[in-house]
Amino acid sequence: MRQHRSTLRLLGSLLLVAMAASVTGAAPAPAASPTPLDRVIPAPASVAPGGSPYRITRGTHIRVDGSRETRAVGEYLAKILRPSTGYRLPVTPQGAGGIRLRLAEGPFGAEGYRLDSGRGGVTITAARPAGLFHGVQTLRQLLPAAVERDSVQSGPWLVAGGTITDTPRYGWRGAMLDVSRHFFTVEQVKRYIDQLALYKINKLHLHLSDDQGWRIAIDSWPRLAAYGGSTEVGGGPGGFYTKADYREIVRYAASRHLEVVPEIDMPGHTNAALASYADLNCDGVAPPLYTGTEVGFSSLCAGKDITYDFVDDVIRELAALTPGRYLHIGGDEAHSTSHEDYVKFMDRVQPIVAKYGKTVVGWHQLTGATPAKGALAQYWGLDGTSAEEKARVVKAAQGGTGLILSPADRVYLDMKYTKETPLGLSWAGYVEVKRSYDWDPGAYLPGVPAAAVRGVEAPMWSETLENSEHIEFMAFPRLPGVAELGWSPAATHDWERYKGRLAAQAERWDALGIEWYRSPQVPWGVGGR
Repeated sequence: MRQHRSTLRLLGSLLLVAMAASVTGAAPAPAASPTPLDRVIPAPASVAPGGSPYRITRGTHIRVDGSRETRAVGEYLAKILRPSTGYRLPVTPQGAGGIRLRLAEGPFGAEGYRLDSGRGGVTITAARPAGLFHGVQTLRQLLPAAVERDSVQSGPWLVAGGTITDTPRYGWRGAMLDVSRHFFTVEQVKRYIDQLALYKINKLHLHLSDDQGWRIAIDSWPRLAAYGGSTEVGGGPGGFYTKADYREIVRYAASRHLEVVPEIDMPGHTNAALASYADLNCDGVAPPLYTGTEVGFSSLCAGKDITYDFVDDVIRELAALTPGRYLHIGGDEAHSTSHEDYVKFMDRVQPIVAKYGKTVVGWHQLTGATPAKGALAQYWGLDGTSAEEKARVVKAAQGGTGLILSPADRVYLDMKYTKETPLGLSWAGYVEVKRSYDWDPGAYLPGVPAAAVRGVEAPMWSETLENSEHIEFMAFPRLPGVAELGWSPAATHDWERYKGRLAAQAERWDALGIEWYRSPQVPWGVGGR
């Protein structure tokens, strides 16, 4: 053995490996096989596997056309791949082969794409930059999970051969983050945006006001943020976004092709505003700040003109900060507002939203008033919600109101998985991974026209959530399933097949440093914790 070792040292490290294998009788490592094209989440609309895989190497370039938008997607991809591969991966309009991102007219719509992979390279084609970006998310999942790590990994970096042609089922694939019950910093929101983008979520609904905190600076009513934002559930320090902070969230979301939908909840859920300005109360007396978790006790005064001056100012300033099409006005759990006042309030507030160029979104209680033309109602009822309430929503949908489906006992990400879950609430029941995935948005409310269903959204209320680790533990592994319900054709929705694809995501979450819940319903592999 001494003679062998002496010889091996002289031959160098590569010969050392070969000789060691020969001496010990060890079998050579099996050749790496790429991730099959149909193993990604959300499930693609069409998959045609075939041909040789493409291997990313030190010589790979990311080729882009001359547009600023395409280059931005290319730089985003390079930023993901460089740390783990150790390769330069220049983004350039020159060269052949490699990874190519191209805009071209085709049957892709605003967000669809085609991914072609073979020995000579990978090409992602889309009609719009959002489609290129979504194609890049698919490419990420076709590469080994180690590609997500921030230090050099061994590879190899193979992309299976074949073609994916993909377009989303619904145009609204949202996630809501409640920053009012507990405040989350700009960096924490950005972290969640990156996680949403991986699964092709395209709407970030920010719940910016509630009884426990007002989180956006409004110049014309400065005490809203300075005083109304000074606390949170449990009495913590709270916080708020300056206008610059909010613009940065909007900018960052847009760079990941998410549209920010801001929500100012009213006429209920308004204690932070009522505590900040006594004149907003019917009796002219400001209540104390609130740090509990009860709901339904607060209401703006529907009979006062100052209420609508306040709403006009808030919507005007918020609309000016928000390039997206939508502004959410809440409208849920207004138990302290009479039905008459609720209808009066909504009749006056919805035109204000339109005046500032935005489309109204409201929780489905908005259908108890008269939704404005083009308005969207977000349904958060349960399987067991009364037939009367469901019928009101169905009637509104039949009359032209679009629906976003967020059934609380299916996709509220703050619901406990089981009674042992240390975080979250359970008023809508326990929501395990299968339950959150195993339903069809297109058939959920019988009588709703298919065209009225605009998509799905997974809300994350934060009464019990205080940091990014809490958010992630409640979102993963349920969030990818909601994303699939929104993106993938109904024909692809099958729990038995889905849970295997979901299990394969665990290694990627570990590489990204994401906290997640190890549901016993999913056959997690050796890569998961």
